[in-house]
Amino acid sequence: MDDAVVWSKDRLLRWPDFQAEFNPAALEDAHSAIRFRPTWTVDSDSRDDQIMFHVEGLVIHTEFLPPLSWVRPTESTERLLLHERGRFDLAELVRCEKTCILQKDFEKKLFPTRGKNEEQRRQFAKVDSGRMIALKLEDVMRAFEVRSAKYDKETDFGRDVSGQSRYAEIFARLRSV
Repeated sequence: MDDAVVWSKDRLLRWPDFQAEFNPAALEDAHSAIRFRPTWTVDSDSRDDQIMFHVEGLVIHTEFLPPLSWVRPTESTERLLLHERGRFDLAELVRCEKTCILQKDFEKKLFPTRGKNEEQRRQFAKVDSGRMIALKLEDVMRAFEVRSAKYDKETDFGRDVSGQSRYAEIFARLRSV
């Protein structure tokens, strides 16, 4: 999705970023579609008559997806916007916590690949590394979903000013780094 908003301490979400039609049947007043997108390089090498690959430069990006995010027009308040900004910040916090673990899962490790020639081995290494990283990202997304549910509960979806303020302090530290 080319119009994704990559998390940045300098870029705050605005209501125009929520571009999808709102869902009148939904219980929630807003929906923030967030994903974790990886980038990496992969290289293959021959070791002991076996072709191996390794992953380098794994970086995870936290992205907000405007075409899949929406707000109920009658509820597009500043309070709700702060809550949805917080959800995006929370995703970035989870990304920060999990990135080191992910990088260690791949750092300086060799993985077997297949293929009859160099070109096939390179293609299989790309495919296999992508599958391996995708599985790890599912864990990151599950961790975010758990934290997001806790965030909603502890802030009552932004209605609990005290709860939202506690999270705002955490998010302010994230943006000051």
